[in-house]
Amino acid sequence: MNTKEFVVNVIAYQLAHGSSLDLCAKSLSVAGVPALGIVHGGGRGCVLRVDGPVAGVWIPLRGRLQLGDVGDTFLSYPGELRVTEAEPRVRAVGRGSALWVAALGTAAAWRQVLGGSHASVADTVLLPARHPADRDLRRSVVALARSVADDTPERTVDAVIDRVAALQERFSAAIARCPGRTYAQRRQVFVRLQRVRNYLAANCHLDVDNDALASMANYSPWHFIRAFRAAYEETPHAYLVRQRLEHARRLLRASPLAIAEIALASGFENRCAFSRLFRQRFGTTAGAMRRGARMMTPALPIRLG
Repeated sequence: MNTKEFVVNVIAYQLAHGSSLDLCAKSLSVAGVPALGIVHGGGRGCVLRVDGPVAGVWIPLRGRLQLGDVGDTFLSYPGELRVTEAEPRVRAVGRGSALWVAALGTAAAWRQVLGGSHASVADTVLLPARHPADRDLRRSVVALARSVADDTPERTVDAVIDRVAALQERFSAAIARCPGRTYAQRRQVFVRLQRVRNYLAANCHLDVDNDALASMANYSPWHFIRAFRAAYEETPHAYLVRQRLEHARRLLRASPLAIAEIALASGFENRCAFSRLFRQRFGTTAGAMRRGARMMTPALPIRLG
């Protein structure tokens, strides 16, 4: 995508080891004009509390980032990017030697950002999602983190927003496949399905049934499965199994747990079924992947100092 001049005010915030920051929707403005808040968090235990409604883009670079409110939290890891809707309250906590960056704004700020520079993004509203963060995106985020330290985020933020907009644009086909007579109806169906999909990704280790998932989307089980399959071209169960396998792969690379324990922690009660599905998905065994991960060196060193 072509980068254009950034069209919204930017406010930089930095969180160091053990520090905390409280933001609210009103604080994300400059002289009454909506602004985008760019937060760079680094170190164990730094806490960000946001009173909304504020939507956000969260990119962990190292360690783990815990997002959510009391009783409804999930972990985000390096290599992924999280988009959260305009929630009334969000709490972010760095776990381990965490390093992360967040872009936060009200609906008005995101409409100005996405509508001004990225007019093709559907409705210029962030859709809740978990996207992969490739090497180039992570490099752009590292540059953004450095610019926050220098209090000059406006120099680098548009490169990151470009990538977020491109990732969100990929949902256009799924929205078009959703049931509904108008685009607005199809988009609303997609948002409801996406909330369930994100829940499955964050809780793939749990045993959840279609009745409970359908209730989250305010559908009957039959209509839920039909709409989910239409939008994502796979069933909720197939997506759940895929997320369990991805979770197991992540644990193999970062956890000292035995493979049998990883299978159980990922939601697989049958070790044989886990082994068969893992090989089908990744073309290798869990043991071979673990041995290979131990030989690898970090692909993207993070140096901000």
